[in-house]
Amino acid sequence: MSTQHRIERHALVVGVRPERREEYLELHRNVWPQVEQTLRDANVTNYSIFIVGDTLFAYYEYVGDDHAADMARIADDPVTREWWTHTDPCQVRIVEERDPGALWQPVDEIWHLS
Repeated sequence: MSTQHRIERHALVVGVRPERREEYLELHRNVWPQVEQTLRDANVTNYSIFIVGDTLFAYYEYVGDDHAADMARIADDPVTREWWTHTDPCQVRIVEERDPGALWQPVDEIWHLS
């Protein structure tokens, strides 16, 4: 029997430090395979990061049953945490802090074409 999960769409925004923009882009030209696998194992699909100027916009779909638990699994992964030691210094919060302590801040979906 196959269970079908409701797809949750998530969007986030953060700034990229102008002096570290190229470093950030280079990191994402060669994302570590284990980082990608950890995301897949945590029920994250269709993950994209877009850039306009010095603003990064991320979008992903979540297909699991417990988003908070899966996000904690990602945060507990030692390879992902090492990855973040490279990417986080390139980023700066640019919108109001809705997720305390996080660089990437959630944005609200106001419309969706299905």
